[in-house]
Amino acid sequence: MTQENHHLHHATQYISQLDDDWARVIEQVGACTLQPTAYVEPYEALVRAVAYQQLSTKAGDAIFAKFKMYFSGIIPAPATLINTTFDDLRACGFSGRKVETLLGIARGTLEGVVPSRTLADEMSNEALIAQLVQLKGIGQWTVEMMLMFTLGRMDVLPVDDLGVREGYKRLKSLSIGPTPKALAVLGQAWQPYRTIASWYLWRVPKA
Repeated sequence: MTQENHHLHHATQYISQLDDDWARVIEQVGACTLQPTAYVEPYEALVRAVAYQQLSTKAGDAIFAKFKMYFSGIIPAPATLINTTFDDLRACGFSGRKVETLLGIARGTLEGVVPSRTLADEMSNEALIAQLVQLKGIGQWTVEMMLMFTLGRMDVLPVDDLGVREGYKRLKSLSIGPTPKALAVLGQAWQPYRTIASWYLWRVPKA
């Protein structure tokens, strides 16, 4: 077992022991397979995230694939992206607002607002969120997804994520899901593995 898998196994055991509901769901879903994308720069993660904002995974996949195809299969460097015309980016499937967000991310990277992977790895979750939400079109949820799926932070709880809140509703057989504020309080019991708890909440089976 690799060190990463051992850490995931330990985190899953911790969550499973919280109560019978968590134990049941973890048994139903199985082992956590969260694998952060190593060596991906925050700039690249944010660009990718924009393609998926407020869209289904299928729609996001299509836009992101078309975007990369335009740039010969890669995410372009910030300077290249800035020099791409608005209409060409719109043709990839991005809305006008998302094009502005992409260009803002590129400018922010060149200006040092978006840190390198090395610097990001040394920053706290709170510091990264505070710094990156300065970018137009980048909210806390987008940064939280980067923290979880790119930087591999184990203690992130995206309280504004409807899927997480709905998952908790199903986990506890509630008629109404918790508010973001209520979920933040509930999630204190899941520390220091709120990322893993969120991963399972996204996957709570529907009745």
